[in-house]
Amino acid sequence: MCTGRIDLAFVFRALMNGADGVYIAGCRLNECNYITHGNYYALNMVLLSKKILEYLALNPERIRIEFMSSSDAQIFTETVSDFTKKIKDMGPLGEAEGLDEETTRSRIYKVLKLIPYIKIVMRNKLSARLSDLSEREHFFTREEIEKLFSETPSYYIDPEKCQACTICAQRCPVDAIDGGKNKIHIINQETCIRCGTCYDSCPPKFSAIKKLVGEAVPPPVPEEKRFITRK
Repeated sequence: MCTGRIDLAFVFRALMNGADGVYIAGCRLNECNYITHGNYYALNMVLLSKKILEYLALNPERIRIEFMSSSDAQIFTETVSDFTKKIKDMGPLGEAEGLDEETTRSRIYKVLKLIPYIKIVMRNKLSARLSDLSEREHFFTREEIEKLFSETPSYYIDPEKCQACTICAQRCPVDAIDGGKNKIHIINQETCIRCGTCYDSCPPKFSAIKKLVGEAVPPPVPEEKRFITRK
């Protein structure tokens, strides 16, 4: 019903599944039927996607958004035809940029895993109404994107400090924390979306959760050593 519902994950999942380009058509800006004006969100999402593609050494022109009314059939036909031709001229995703299939897929997969985190970090810009369209090109900067990937945090529960209070596990939005009563908690790094909820919710008197940037996450404590003996 609205381009505002097109998630960042949809774009990169399409590329991961073999699409060479993604075209999005939405209502004209400032003519939204909803107070949310989701087409601005879609515009910002596309601008962010383009910058991420550029960071991955993939052609940002593989993603395009156009705005039109339901009566603009000619505009739709012309823009789709033009986009299709450009994508065909570019060639297959990755191959045309000098990357092999494995490298292309691994780079896109990395983005897919980080999308929840990216949406948290960029939420203010994604929801902004970009009134001056001349700012499109520089709305998201190369420096922002580089920082996004180079400073991605990880969270780790220090087994020496964890008191198995279960607060972090209860508040984790994706159930990425394994634990229980009298059992040292462990964060599943594959499931974690790096939202920082666990870090913020850990009681200060324990301070068991560590935020790690630029360093490897220590291996989890062995299962047989996870049980806490209360005195």
